[in-house]
Order: sequence, then structure tokens, then C-alpha cells
Amino acid sequence: MGKVSRFFVFFVLAFCMFSVTCAAAAFEKGDTGPEVAAIQSKLNDFGYNAGEADGSFGSRTVGAVMAFQRDHGLEADGVVGYQTYRLLMGREIPVSRDGSSVMARRIIQNALSYAGVPYQFGGTSPGGFDCSGYVQFVFAQSGVYLPRTADDDFGMGQAVSYSRLQPGDLVFFSTYAPGPSHVGIYLGNGTFISATSSRGVVTDQLGSGYWGARYIGARRIV
Repeated sequence: MGKVSRFFVFFVLAFCMFSVTCAAAAFEKGDTGPEVAAIQSKLNDFGYNAGEADGSFGSRTVGAVMAFQRDHGLEADGVVGYQTYRLLMGREIPVSRDGSSVMARRIIQNALSYAGVPYQFGGTSPGGFDCSGYVQFVFAQSGVYLPRTADDDFGMGQAVSYSRLQPGDLVFFSTYAPGPSHVGIYLGNGTFISATSSRGVVTDQLGSGYWGARYIGARRIV
């Protein structure tokens, strides 16, 4: 890898590590931890029934958040972002949400370290990757074990809307076959990295003409 390529990878890695930290500053369905319990307690104190303050952001908590948001003139999306958190908790939202941000940073760091590795059909090692082999290998380095194919990966984790993508999410495309036939790792700021058949492991714009037209969804694994 040349000097320019090494600099580019270093720059993207530094940017994405910052982005993951920032992106972690929101609480939504599926999150767990003491901060979620504090949110539930505060909702209950204000008369919004979030159920038991058990630290698990489930459907009842989503409903309570939406009711709170409607009463305060906010978009009722059920996600505790900056504005909702400030109004509810009376302080600024924490920058880091929980251990998932650390895991996402590790996954992105690993993913970027293999930029430039050539494509190999069926490849699952740094000698050559195909798209799902690359994703499987990168996640396994952080102790997260995924299925071998893109269509099986599409059934993992939880669905994520385009507007709520966070670094570390898996992004899927319909390319050579109908359905999820290509998978990559979202880096933040509209970019993702994947093992392409023509250029190997590279970073691309999610909304580019080619990829944007073939994007079919995303899943959050960590």
C-alpha cells in the first residue's frame, strides 16, 4: 500500500472513530443499560408509562418516549436524541452510549486495515475476500460471528432505516441477483467499505449512482 493509500486509510479511520462516538449519542429500541433505566425512570416520574425501569428499551418505552415528544412539540419517532434527552433529563446527552460504540470502533478499525485486499470469489481471508467473506472475517476479529452469505446476514440483528444508519451497521445491495447479494460495512458520513469484484476492498459513497440504485436495507449487529 502506497503513502497516499496509507494516509487515506488513516484519515478515514480517524474520522470514523470520531463519527462512531458521535453517532452513539442516541437511545432507541433495543438499547440496554443504566442510562436507559434512568430514561425510563424519568418518563415514569413525568407520568409517561415506560413500565419497569429495567434498562431495556422496549416497545413500552418507545410509546412513552413518543408521547413525551408529542407533548413537547418534537418529532414523535420514539428515539431519545439530543433534544428529547435534554428536555427529559435536564442535561446534555452522554457522548458515548455504551460498550457498543467501542465494539463498532474496533470493527471499523479492522475493516479499514484490509483496504486494498484483492477480490477472490469465495475468499474468506486477507489473501482475498468476497463481500460476505470480508464482513464475516472482520466481525469475527471482534468476537462477532456472522453467517457466510449476504442473504443470511440480512436476517441478523435488527433492521435500521437509512436515516438512522450508524458506523458499524451492515448495508445491503441487490447486485448480480435479486435480494441481498452484496454486503458492506457502514463507516459514517454516507460512506461504506466492502469487497468489490472489480476493485477489491474499497470505500464507496452509499448514495452514489451505482450503489444508491441497488441499496435495499441495513442491519445493526452491534
